[in-house]
Amino acid sequence: MTLTDYFKTVVQVFKEIAPAVTSGAIIVALLSCVLFGVQMYFSLTQGLFSVGAAVFQSVHLHRLFMFPFYHRSSAQLLLNITALLFLSSSLEKGVGTVRFLFLFLLMSTTTGLCFSFLDLLQDDSSRSHAEGLLPVVLASVALTAMHTKMTKGFLCGVSFPTMALPWVLLIITTAVIPHSVLLCNVTSILIGWMYGKGWFSHVDMSEARAGIVEKMMPFRWLRRISGVMFVPASTEERRKTLLPQINPTPGSYPVQAYAPLSNINTAPMTYEGWANSASALAGPPPPLIFMDSAQHTSLG
Repeated sequence: MTLTDYFKTVVQVFKEIAPAVTSGAIIVALLSCVLFGVQMYFSLTQGLFSVGAAVFQSVHLHRLFMFPFYHRSSAQLLLNITALLFLSSSLEKGVGTVRFLFLFLLMSTTTGLCFSFLDLLQDDSSRSHAEGLLPVVLASVALTAMHTKMTKGFLCGVSFPTMALPWVLLIITTAVIPHSVLLCNVTSILIGWMYGKGWFSHVDMSEARAGIVEKMMPFRWLRRISGVMFVPASTEERRKTLLPQINPTPGSYPVQAYAPLSNINTAPMTYEGWANSASALAGPPPPLIFMDSAQHTSLG
């Protein structure tokens, strides 16, 4: 196998396992990359947009909106974007791009607010700063798990209850992704669980309102980008986008060929002296013969 064939094989395998790129996830990933570039260019202070006790101590409320897009290192940024693309696409496909962005902002601010309050109650030596996309991603997984009809989940060939999926991912991501704060991740899963239960339904965006918003800029422009899936808010349009109707061209599917009738062997066959052919079976029944000890009488 040449190097070109190997590269084509790797690309084909990646296309099969990689999820469909959605507009909402791309917007969140681009904002994270832009903020990381600004941070590197201006050499901003580490933890400038992280959430923690400083949100209440210094009244830095802007951190509640900025911390999901803020990352300390490039490794943390790449791993968080990967987790976003693989784990949050199901939520966007279920509610639409506009509602996904609204839920992302809503869950991130709620998670940041709750974690900052819990961090304020701790000692100074135990306080930590949290940032990145991972908390909101785990909240999205918890919200999706609450609404899915699947009772079993599979990860690396291991089966477990679907409700345990966020906690399994919590252990894996906290161990793999750098600068992950366990308390913040646990808080985000609980926030996603509460949103799934409908505790914050009064602040949620309705499907009709989302349908009006997606007709405005910049969402109207996002629909025209090729290669990126924009998920509509309407249930019917969302089904058409995710499950497009297949219209095969004539001749693209093989058809069954039938042999002409003249080529079929219709010669009668006998089995133990009785006719055994399609023509014999389709014809009139043979005469019934009743026999007694005196004579043979045939009734036609």
